[in-house]
Amino acid sequence: MTTKDLKSVPTEQLADDFLALAIAKGEAIMGDQTAQANRLYWRIDAVRKELKAREGDQRRFLARFYSHRDPQVRMEAAMATLAIFPEQAREVLQSIRDRKEFPHAGEAGLTLLYLDRGEFKPA
Repeated sequence: MTTKDLKSVPTEQLADDFLALAIAKGEAIMGDQTAQANRLYWRIDAVRKELKAREGDQRRFLARFYSHRDPQVRMEAAMATLAIFPEQAREVLQSIRDRKEFPHAGEAGLTLLYLDRGEFKPA
């Protein structure tokens, strides 16, 4: 699906697509399929950008995934919404780190560190 195609997809469907892509990325990561995980990163990013571009910043629809059972889904949702829900998204990242849900805990911990140092500014 191209970026142009995403413009015609309803917001609810984009959120569902985000979920499916995040699950697939988590499976690729756990299966040591780096190339597949990288391709999924860009597809997730395209969905995130499309939601952000919509009136009222529709990334808010992704906050429903903060309590998902899959740590990759929670991580992707938190990263996508840090700019609009900073406290809640940080709590999700902190939880992943504290629960030691590896390999996601490493990325969550680094993200928190970079946020605290001011080296990462969510957009």
